[in-house]
Amino acid sequence: MIRRRQGFTLVEMTIVLFIISLLILVILPNLNKQRQRANQIHGHAMVTVVQGQVTAYLEDHPGHHAVTYDVLTKERYLTTDQAKRAQEEHIKIVDERVVTDEK
Repeated sequence: MIRRRQGFTLVEMTIVLFIISLLILVILPNLNKQRQRANQIHGHAMVTVVQGQVTAYLEDHPGHHAVTYDVLTKERYLTTDQAKRAQEEHIKIVDERVVTDEK
């Protein structure tokens, strides 16, 4: 009489788990690198947006030199969310220029 197999053996399951763990070990470091790169690109983009809006404000309001995030949001050059994110990323407006604290 021939017995039918009802599932996987312990050896087969161990091999599958080993292969999956190897794939995870290869993929995770690459994901972290890509996340860091995306955050870096986002930071540069945010600086560019804020600098563009500061320049637009200064062109629209000649003689006004006290540019702050409050002024930019009040005048609708930036959304409240954009201003909040820029401040969280340590992007500052100093003497009509946008600077960032590099860590």
